[in-house]
Amino acid sequence: MQSQPQAAPYRPDPRIEAIAGWIGDPVPAAAFPRHELRWRNDRWAAAVGLAELDDAAWIAHFGRFEALPGNLPRPLALRYHGHQFRHYNPDLGDGRGFLFAQMRDADGRLLDLGTKGSGQTPWSRDGDGRLTLKGAVREILATEMLEALGVNTSKTFSVIETGEPLWRGDEPSPTRSAVLVRLSHGHIRIGSFQRLAALEETEHMAALVAYCLQTYPGNAPPADAPGRDEPAVILLHQVVERLADLAAAWMVAGFVHGVLNTDNMNISGESFDYGPWRWLPRWDPRFTAAYFDHAGLYAFGRQPEALLWNCGQLAATLRALAETQPLVAALDRFGPLYQQAMGRRFAWRLGVEPRGIEADTALIQAAERAMVDGGASPDRFFFDHRGGRAAEGALGEALSGYRATASTEDPFWQEPAPPGLVIEEVERIWAAIDQHDDWSELYAKVAAIRTLGERLGPAPEPAGVGS
Repeated sequence: MQSQPQAAPYRPDPRIEAIAGWIGDPVPAAAFPRHELRWRNDRWAAAVGLAELDDAAWIAHFGRFEALPGNLPRPLALRYHGHQFRHYNPDLGDGRGFLFAQMRDADGRLLDLGTKGSGQTPWSRDGDGRLTLKGAVREILATEMLEALGVNTSKTFSVIETGEPLWRGDEPSPTRSAVLVRLSHGHIRIGSFQRLAALEETEHMAALVAYCLQTYPGNAPPADAPGRDEPAVILLHQVVERLADLAAAWMVAGFVHGVLNTDNMNISGESFDYGPWRWLPRWDPRFTAAYFDHAGLYAFGRQPEALLWNCGQLAATLRALAETQPLVAALDRFGPLYQQAMGRRFAWRLGVEPRGIEADTALIQAAERAMVDGGASPDRFFFDHRGGRAAEGALGEALSGYRATASTEDPFWQEPAPPGLVIEEVERIWAAIDQHDDWSELYAKVAAIRTLGERLGPAPEPAGVGS
């Protein structure tokens, strides 16, 4: 999504109802003992015509999940399979969330409101369908920082504390509970296609391809691409473009998602579903976010590889609709597209004008060496060298031919350090909430992050979006 949303009237468009019979299951929301509004994202609520809701109406819709006018009459828990750490799992689906509503923004794009922690569904297995308040706070922070850094991400729309004590193995328990609502372009995953392929529902797969092409319009394949007029091939080209760009956006942000399973990969190309994420304390390709990722499968430096592998799993499902060679040709574009995206996104964050693949790649390599040698985090590096300033040695030589596109005269760039979200900072913010019910640290951090986004200026448009 664009970083600065435009206000729009409320325009419901629950078009997923056309495929609801086989893509999901109608479910009720949980009945919570308490509803305390902790977070409402009014700047994104304005983009879908919901900013004028008072707090009571907000809680009614996003805490009790009373249907929005003209929208889905009942929430829909989506069905999907997925590879989890490269092991196929057919027992997935929305186990603690559902699709609640769909509506159009000012540009006519279809947006979803989906949930996390809204109760049990047919896909909960042994889970309680709940979300910890700490998990919700972490998702606010992750989505706000990623948005500021130009990453195509879901937005944390609402967080309501629900008053249930929860027991979890990865944090002190009992802990507080919440229900979260996210705003995104869609919740159709690579795993959605994997489920249809496993069940040999070829007609439904063709229908889902058509739904995705219409709902998430993108660029046409290159003129010389084989099978470029076939819907399944077109979709794969678009997803490859989007995920190559997403991988580059994470790398430039210094962000580690942590769990890049195929059920966490949106066809829309958005980053979403934040669990054990981290920001790099220093440049380290081997850095992992998930404590259970013992092999480093989803380490920082392996994220592009993981997203390409996931694209390959989508291609495997689409073989039911297209020949192999056109699908392989689409996958072959990932590497060059990733390099292009790295160049434009790296230059944008640094505040210089891109100069082409060869020069941009040399600049990125020099920057990586400078970060490794100096022990700097990406946040610190980009802040210190904004507009090409203060660059010496090999880095200064690599930057010598670049033109600055951003001024550093603003007092923001003279501050001692940029806002950051390394794990110690996240834990400090949570401790204030957990121990003292003090939310001021969270709100202050979000304000600082939004200021960073404003100073960085308009982000590069997400790839794979067009007409």
